Amino acid sequence: MAKQQPDRSRRSFICTAIAGLPATLLLRGAAASDKMTKPQAEYQDTPNGIYSCGLCTLFVAPDGCKVVEGAISKDGWCKAFAAAD
Repeated sequence: MAKQQPDRSRRSFICTAIAGLPATLLLRGAAASDKMTKPQAEYQDTPNGIYSCGLCTLFVAPDGCKVVEGAISKDGWCKAFAAAD
């Protein structure tokens, strides 16, 4: 009878770990898709008047953005533009 107690404990642990896997995978997937695609952001490779990605607070040099996926031009523009104060 004492031998069954560790088996139940191990079984409970394994079941709990397996039950938690889908939640972990869903959270990981959500983190990967936090950024907008270029079409969603209405990104364009040309500036909008005097506004360009190079002047935006979301721009990450040399060719990145905190909210738009992929490589972007510092001379581009999108609807997420946030001017530096």
